[in-house]
Amino acid sequence: MSWDPVFRFVKQIPRGRVLTYGALAKALRLPGGARSAGRAMAATPSGKGIPWHRVLGERGKILIREPYASLQRKLLESEGVAISESRVDLKRHLWKPPKKSAPKFRASKKHIHK
Repeated sequence: MSWDPVFRFVKQIPRGRVLTYGALAKALRLPGGARSAGRAMAATPSGKGIPWHRVLGERGKILIREPYASLQRKLLESEGVAISESRVDLKRHLWKPPKKSAPKFRASKKHIHK
């Protein structure tokens, strides 16, 4: 399975900004919604410059488990993102993608789960 369109989109999120799994799924019209976005982020390859830490749960919540939750928090704080009780202030840090930056995610046969 290739999550490359998701990874390309996430690379566009600027430093100091975040996006929710749901907003990512909506922007790319991912089949399976926020859960699919979460699976894509869990499958992020290391060393490719994909800022996985900028994608959060609903209402800005850090949802991943330790030790990655601490790493996500540390990376976000290093970019100037304020975190309180494992939650980012979305009013302050939410990224609004440009309308034309999100190509529709095209599910091939290998993307469909039954």
